Amino acid sequence: MTAIETNQLRKAYGAHQVVKGIDLVIEKGEVFGFLGRNGAGKSTFINMLTGIIRPTSGTFSLLGVHGSVEKVKKRVGVMPDYSTFYESLTAFDHLKFLSALSGKPTGKQHCMAVLRSVGLDGHAHVKTSKFSFGMKKKLGIAQAIIHDPELIFLDEPTSGLDAESVLHIHKLIHDLKMRGKTIFMTSHNLDEVEKVCTRIAIMKEGKVGKIGTMEELRTFYRSTLTVTVKHSPMSKGDQHTMMEWLQSVGTDVSAADSQVTLTLDHEKKIAEVIRAFNQKKIDVYRVSVDEPSLEEIFLEE
Repeated sequence: MTAIETNQLRKAYGAHQVVKGIDLVIEKGEVFGFLGRNGAGKSTFINMLTGIIRPTSGTFSLLGVHGSVEKVKKRVGVMPDYSTFYESLTAFDHLKFLSALSGKPTGKQHCMAVLRSVGLDGHAHVKTSKFSFGMKKKLGIAQAIIHDPELIFLDEPTSGLDAESVLHIHKLIHDLKMRGKTIFMTSHNLDEVEKVCTRIAIMKEGKVGKIGTMEELRTFYRSTLTVTVKHSPMSKGDQHTMMEWLQSVGTDVSAADSQVTLTLDHEKKIAEVIRAFNQKKIDVYRVSVDEPSLEEIFLEE
């Protein structure tokens, strides 16, 4: 079953088109990363899906339900980038209140389990007026999952958190995925997206460009590979022969300290290079390949 499906979804304010016809299919159980520079239209797109604003044209469905967020909102959790809380209520009070508001009231044990999952169990009975920005972030995630939704929107879930808390939230996202939840998340932390997301879309000027797994995006954007081979010592004769041959299969060939670096235009040539070393009875200790990172892909898009 698809968790999210959009068909030519658009949003315009007067003559200014913010979202320019997005077709997107996200399957149930995915952790889907949604990237884009500031002003690309990400928030507007999410706001349409979550019922905050109405599309100008196009259609969408959530969890197989078409056209109305109202019919499905009890099955959806949302954590906006900036969550606002009642300063006179504790974290625990917020979860009790918000779970009741969602139509799925929950007990003390479940509230504490959710607070523990985001690292707030030690502050369960502290009023949110005393909370730091990072603590409010964690409570924002907690309120998005307190009613056990099937589809969860997380907008910048780890911005402002320390390294330990980030790892805590990454584990929570993994656990939610293992339970069959679908997570749609935005993040400016490209390393985070690369680690936790099963697929990624990059939005630019109101349109979605490429969509795919990290490997699919790398394959699309990869024009060359920089390969480094660490090997056993070779004679001067073998070195001359190998350098001549390597220059015939690659470019930018350099050698130093039992290590050769060259640029190849296809990964299949890596196997040819290893075979050539083996035929000369030169041991290959290690092969490293420099591939484009998500940051490089993002900047190119």
